[in-house]
Amino acid sequence: MQHHTVTFRVRPGGTLKGEARVPGDKSVSHRSIMFGSLAEGTTRVSGFLEGEDCLSTIRAFQAMGVTIEGPVEGRVTIHGGGLHGLKAPAEELYLGNSGTSMRLLAGLLSGQSFDSVLTGDASLSRRPMKRVTDPLRAMGARIDTTERGTSPLHIHGDSRLKGIHYDMPVASAQVKSCLLLAGLYAEGKTSVREPAPTRDHTERMLTGFGYPVERKEDVISIESGGKLTACNIDVPSDISSAAFFMVGASIAAGGDLLLKHVGINPTRTGVIDILKLMGAKIDILNPREAGGEPVADIRVRSSQLQGITIPEELVPLAIDEFPVLFIAAACAEGETRLTGAEELRVKESDRIQVMADGLRLLGVNATPTPDGMVVHGGPIAGGTVESHGDHRIAMAFSIAGLRASKPITIHDCANVNTSFPTFVALAQSLGLTVESAEETVS
Repeated sequence: MQHHTVTFRVRPGGTLKGEARVPGDKSVSHRSIMFGSLAEGTTRVSGFLEGEDCLSTIRAFQAMGVTIEGPVEGRVTIHGGGLHGLKAPAEELYLGNSGTSMRLLAGLLSGQSFDSVLTGDASLSRRPMKRVTDPLRAMGARIDTTERGTSPLHIHGDSRLKGIHYDMPVASAQVKSCLLLAGLYAEGKTSVREPAPTRDHTERMLTGFGYPVERKEDVISIESGGKLTACNIDVPSDISSAAFFMVGASIAAGGDLLLKHVGINPTRTGVIDILKLMGAKIDILNPREAGGEPVADIRVRSSQLQGITIPEELVPLAIDEFPVLFIAAACAEGETRLTGAEELRVKESDRIQVMADGLRLLGVNATPTPDGMVVHGGPIAGGTVESHGDHRIAMAFSIAGLRASKPITIHDCANVNTSFPTFVALAQSLGLTVESAEETVS
C-alpha cells in the first residue's frame, strides 16, 4: 500500500537574521475553541494556530453542534451554546495527532449527558491515557479504553461526577486541565495539586471567561455551578515554535533575530531560562499583556553556548522544547546533562531515544538515560535521521543544519503541519536552507 510522506533536506550553514512572528500558541488556540464553545455568547479569536491539531479540536466541537466560522487568516468566530449546549456527535470524534484535544475532551465529555468516542491516529493511539482516565473514574466517569489504557476512549454519558482532590503523580498541564474541565460538571469542589508548576493557560482562560478558579500555592480548585461568558482572545505566538529560531539564532555565527508577540507565560519560559544559563544572548523587549497572557518581543543574537546541568525545576516549564534544546547542547562547549524528564518518553515519540539516535547519526556524543540525556558538544556532521512522525523532532534536526558540515535529510516530517504549517517557508525567509519534498513510499 502506498502512502505519502514528507522529507526535509537541509543544506549546511547559513545564519538567521531579521524579524518574524511565529504562529499562534497551540495550547491557547485549543482552549479558545473549547471554552468559546462552552461560553454563552459569541467569542472572537485572532492569531489562531491553523495547524492540524487545533483544526481537529474545531471539527470535534462542530460535530457536537457548535457553529464555528473560520479560521481565516487566524480569525475564528465561535457561537457558544453554554455549558450544557453540546449535542451528541453522530460519529466518533477523530482527533488526529492531538494529545491535548483527547485528554482535555476526556474530562469535558465525562460530564455530558450523551455517549462519545475519541479516536486518533496511530501515534496518538499509542499514547498513555490512564493518567486521565484513572482520576476521571475516581470522579465517577465511565470510560472504556483498550487493555493497554490507550484510545479509543468510549465515554458514557449521564455519569454523576463528584468533585475529588487529586495529587498529580507527574506534573502535567493536560491532566490538570482535564480534571478542571470535568470539575465544571462535578458535584462540589474539584481540586488538583501539582508536584511542580505546569502551564496555566486553562486557569487564566477560565478566569478570562468569567469562571472563578481558586489557587492556593500548588493546589488549583474549581466548583460547578458557574457559567462562561464569551470574550475576545488574541492568541500570542507560540514560545514552543519560537524556540527553534531562538536556538538557531544562538548557534549560527552572525545570528540576530527579533521574534514578535511571543507568549512569555511564566509556566512556559523554561526554554529562555535554560538558554540564558547556557550563555545565550536573549533580550525581552516591550513586555505587555494580550487576552490575559503576558507577551513580549524577543531578540536573540549569536553566542557561544556552554554546557550545563539543567535544573530539574525548569524541566516542566520547557518540556516541549527539549528536542531543540538537545541541538543547542550539541553546539555548546562541554557537557549538558538533563535529568527528571521521563515525560519525554511518552510524547509523540520517545523524544529521549529518538533525539539521541539522531544526534549520534550526526556524529554527536549523546547518551540517553531513563529520565534524560547527557550530550557532549562537538562538531555536527551530515546524515539521514528519522523523525518518527514527531513534528518537534523534525524541526529540531532542521535547525541542526545551521552548524552541520554536510547536508541533513529528515524523513517522516508531515506532522510538522500539526503545530507549525509555515515552518519551512518562515525558516527559508530567515536564512535556513531547508526544502520540503513530498514523496510516495510503499
